[in-house]
Amino acid sequence: MDLFEIKGKTVVVTGGAGVLGSGIARFLAGNGANVAILDKDVKRAEELAAQIVAEKGVAVAFSADVLSPDALRKTADDVLRRLGNVDILINGAGGNHPSATTNPDRSFFDLPADAMNFVFDLNIAGTIYASQIFGKRMAEQKRGIILNISSMNAFRPLTKIPAYSAAKAAVSNFTQWLAVHMAQEYSSKIRVNAIAPGFFLTQQNEFLLKDKETGELTARGKKIIEHTPMNRFGEPRDLYGTILWLLSPSSEFVTGIVVPVDGGFSAYAGV
Repeated sequence: MDLFEIKGKTVVVTGGAGVLGSGIARFLAGNGANVAILDKDVKRAEELAAQIVAEKGVAVAFSADVLSPDALRKTADDVLRRLGNVDILINGAGGNHPSATTNPDRSFFDLPADAMNFVFDLNIAGTIYASQIFGKRMAEQKRGIILNISSMNAFRPLTKIPAYSAAKAAVSNFTQWLAVHMAQEYSSKIRVNAIAPGFFLTQQNEFLLKDKETGELTARGKKIIEHTPMNRFGEPRDLYGTILWLLSPSSEFVTGIVVPVDGGFSAYAGV
């Protein structure tokens, strides 16, 4: 048995057309998985699926709103009809909102409720709903893998982004809870883990890390690099090895963990 074999597995990726999600989808398809790309921006999902197919991979795009359980159930039915099964779920949908971020003009006390609710819902509710709907299929078939996307903020909350930090801490906690629940109530062959990426430049955080006009690092961006022993931001490919391990037979006795992929950020005390 190849310990890192995922060929033929059907993998559902929510937020699959995003910066990290799209890279993960292409990597998994390149390793022989059948990838269902779920995204609210179905046009981007379709473009990505077409690129993967052109590269001789198997990928199908689906319109999906992780904040609507009813819509997500219909999407799940479509996935099963098109791809026949669901072996793995990656909860990649998530992100921050500029209005849920403090700055010199907007204190913590002025953060609007709708922006904070958006961040909470997208990161934790979206993860729970998708896990309910696709996890039910796994419970019925007595096997499956769920991989959540947590964050460094779950280990150490960062300044300026209280809603995002709290939401990702909830994702880590939910990962542990669901791992125990699925193993005890349904099957020990259902595993739930998470990765906690360090600092990657994405559309959601670029406004905090790079100056819009000059493209230079902001003071915050420089501070992050100074506290990352590997002295750089992460790239999507930096996640792939850890993801492959958690999705493959090589980690079949691993469940309920959150793995930092952070260039050493969480290990560095700053001195």
